[in-house]
Amino acid sequence: MIKNVIVLDNGFVQYVSHMGDDLTVVNAARVSFNKESKWEGDYMDSDLMFHKKQMDPRDEKLIAYLAKHKHWTPFAHPQITLRIKAPIFVRTQLFKHKVGFTENEVSRRYVSDPPSVYFPRWRGKPTNGAKQGSEDFMPVDDDYNTVNRHYELTVREALLTYDELLKRGVAPEQARAVLPQGTYTEWWWTGSLSAFARVYAQRSDPHAQWECQQYAHAMSAIIAPLFPHCWAALTAKPPAPEA
Repeated sequence: MIKNVIVLDNGFVQYVSHMGDDLTVVNAARVSFNKESKWEGDYMDSDLMFHKKQMDPRDEKLIAYLAKHKHWTPFAHPQITLRIKAPIFVRTQLFKHKVGFTENEVSRRYVSDPPSVYFPRWRGKPTNGAKQGSEDFMPVDDDYNTVNRHYELTVREALLTYDELLKRGVAPEQARAVLPQGTYTEWWWTGSLSAFARVYAQRSDPHAQWECQQYAHAMSAIIAPLFPHCWAALTAKPPAPEA
């Protein structure tokens, strides 16, 4: 079981808790026929050296069928809670996913500890008329170093101003207005298995913002071992080891 994945230069995705397992999804579907499946029993995994529950092959096929035909409601019963630290502009993208989620975020109305800021590896602007996205990572040359220097100076000035506002008695809820979009924030994110699968499908896509892709893969690394059969069916990824 993976509990923490470092993302970008100072972010992370952390496991908090979860409810349910692969069999939860199976039985949510089988209740339509007033049926219930059970685990086949424990067996010893010689490589991982711990007991694992074995799923009936018929239940594995049912999970695959539900995912293939987009019967999403059985996958909405399991719940996962993660704690995420990400730059504000990444949080904004992720918070567009509303259905099946609730979030509670660190508030700089109450918190005034020194903020940390993301320092990107710069990418080129989009070409061929594209209005969003980016090209490949820029070569580390004079232009790259100039961009880096300007960014660092801007961030430093913003943080100094934020600190000065607080020292002069400005309310934290107003002082935070000066902080850049690259400032890290943290939140608890609770959602259903189906909701997280939708996030992964959209944000791991090669056309998604690169930073968001990194968070999508980190979420997958934590969730996949918790629901190996369901996550494999929902994301078309090979099953991860069971938690």
